[in-house]
Parts: sequence; C-alpha cells; structure tokens
Amino acid sequence: MIKEINTIEDVKLFAFQLVNEENLSFHPDDDFSDYINLETSEPVYSEEEVQFLNQQMEKCFDICEQFGADIYELMGQPLFEKMKLGEYAEIT
Repeated sequence: MIKEINTIEDVKLFAFQLVNEENLSFHPDDDFSDYINLETSEPVYSEEEVQFLNQQMEKCFDICEQFGADIYELMGQPLFEKMKLGEYAEIT
C-alpha cells in the first residue's frame, strides 16, 4: 500500500490499490472502520490500519482540492473499470 500521497498519480494509485489489491468497493466518503468482512462479521481493518487509511483518504481529498480534480470521478475510475462500468461499457 502506498505510504505517502503527494500527487494526483498517488491518489490514482491509492484508489487502484483499494479496488484491486484490497478488493474493496469503496467510496471516498466512507470511514474505513465501516468495512466489515461479510463472512466473519469482523472489521476488515485494525484500528491502526483504519487510522492510516483514513489519513490517506484525507490526503487524497487535500491533493484533489489543491489540483482542482474531482475526487469521486478520479477514485471511482478503478472500480468502474473493474466492474466494466466505464465510459464505453455496453449496456445489454
């Protein structure tokens, strides 16, 4: 998992890692303490991990604001791609 977020590319990488490495269907407004393993009903992340991930997400918001990027569009792209909901997805 990326340790520091300083650029738009870092924000994109963080979103990619959440979707493709952590296998999350996440939303930037969600607190990471809200993610529960559906099989065990246990939290997905420890308190330390939650704190780190929430700080990373706050940094993503700061970077997107600084560079005038839409965080929801930017961070939603990896999930859209994974679910094939991208701009050119066919609807049948």
